[in-house]
Amino acid sequence: MIRTIKEKVVGDREITISVHCHNDLGLAVANSLAAIEAGARQVECTINGIGERAGNASLEEFVMASAVRSDKIPYSNSIDTRQLYPSSQMLSSIIGFGVQPNKAIVGRNAFAHEAGIHQHGVLSNPLCYEIMTPESVGVPQNDIVLGKHSGRHALLARFGELGYEFDAGEIGDIYSRFVALADKKKNIYDQDLLALVSNRVPTAVAA
Repeated sequence: MIRTIKEKVVGDREITISVHCHNDLGLAVANSLAAIEAGARQVECTINGIGERAGNASLEEFVMASAVRSDKIPYSNSIDTRQLYPSSQMLSSIIGFGVQPNKAIVGRNAFAHEAGIHQHGVLSNPLCYEIMTPESVGVPQNDIVLGKHSGRHALLARFGELGYEFDAGEIGDIYSRFVALADKKKNIYDQDLLALVSNRVPTAVAA
């Protein structure tokens, strides 16, 4: 349950108008935000949006909409946004049911990037494709997923993290072998990358 700071005064009493929205049409968070704008000061919502039928207003989505777009939603609350992801994970473990991978804010794909153009943008400036930082909701970091849609920028960045650097003449061959492997495997892991350069010594070691 989220309560904003300001209460509504009716006569000589301060009362709190509450809103409780179900997500049957996928509009629970939108309707809750509209209710706050119309004067409600309390939102009944749930972590991961769990609830009967299609669920209830999602706490993490409502909170982050307010945090990210405070210029349009100028209402404060006492939620520590860094606890959103840990709370989501804890609830999932308790009820034995995780959120869908593409769930906003707390889904495992919310900060994952596989498309080459996305990876290049995120590596250059994370806010190109992420309206919030992973850390702001308690996610350790974004996830660059290497697969057949990945570009050279992401591949070279990961090799750099593993301690490898290549000259211009090597990059084309390594990327071609990477693409051929990615056509056979859905995701490419560090051990796969190391196998591609098994005849090389990491730059850090060589130095």
